[in-house]
Amino acid sequence: MAAPTLRSSRSAAASGSRTRTPRVGTILSYALLLLGSVIMFFPFLWMILSSFKELREIFQLTLFPTSWSLDNYREVLTGTEFPRWFLNSLIVAGLTTLSVLFFCALVGYTLTRLRFPGRNAIFLLILSTLMIPTEMLVIPWFVMSSQFGWVNSYWGLLFPGLIPAFGVFLMRQFFTTLPRDLFDAGRVDGVSEFGLFWRIGLPLVRPGLAALGIFTFIGNWNAFLWPLIIARSPDMRTVPVGMAFFSNEAGTAWHLIMAASALAIVPILLVFFIFQRQIIEGVVLTGTKG
Repeated sequence: MAAPTLRSSRSAAASGSRTRTPRVGTILSYALLLLGSVIMFFPFLWMILSSFKELREIFQLTLFPTSWSLDNYREVLTGTEFPRWFLNSLIVAGLTTLSVLFFCALVGYTLTRLRFPGRNAIFLLILSTLMIPTEMLVIPWFVMSSQFGWVNSYWGLLFPGLIPAFGVFLMRQFFTTLPRDLFDAGRVDGVSEFGLFWRIGLPLVRPGLAALGIFTFIGNWNAFLWPLIIARSPDMRTVPVGMAFFSNEAGTAWHLIMAASALAIVPILLVFFIFQRQIIEGVVLTGTKG
């Protein structure tokens, strides 16, 4: 009778040691995650709190302002052209995202589901443009914009990002995974080729569309180099470009930069909170499909 008792006590001790080990690892994991979260979140917290400070207080070693004031936000919204820059950024990021979703999906579907000579060569040609740095394309883009009269216009701001090669590549990878029998059945039922793309293909690649749309919107919202070159008048600037002009020979208006930055991240935060599940799925799926 003593042997089973000894074995049971040993097994209990072993199971206890097995349960204690993961707990230590879990605590360390949560501690590292908490530390990383604080490091990542602190600059945003400092920016938001500084937006309520006066200019002389911003670089003092105090986190909270001595007196909370909305004067910085009032000056940004009424004393500068920030509302127009905000509208320009919304137009550029929104229209570019819609164009990318439609045309990249259409090109990806065409390269995947239609058979025609040179299909693979066209895809390789599109893919090869990914290896060209954006800085090398700025001069050809500007020459083309000048010839078409698009300098200092919405067309000039929009056209470089309407059909990016990465979007075509990503959507082609998603369409490749769809079974061909679905489209063959649709052709037998008399559905047109565009109907197959719109009614069968697009609903099945929604995770890819969500990921591509979110990344496109954020990328165009934060774009700086091309809008800085093509927008010549203050009323055509976007938010990142307009904020750069808060710094000049007279000094840098850090209090206005903090307030404008806090307002500029609102659309990004809204996109993240509304589509956070799609963002996480998109990061996973783009890594898998790529």
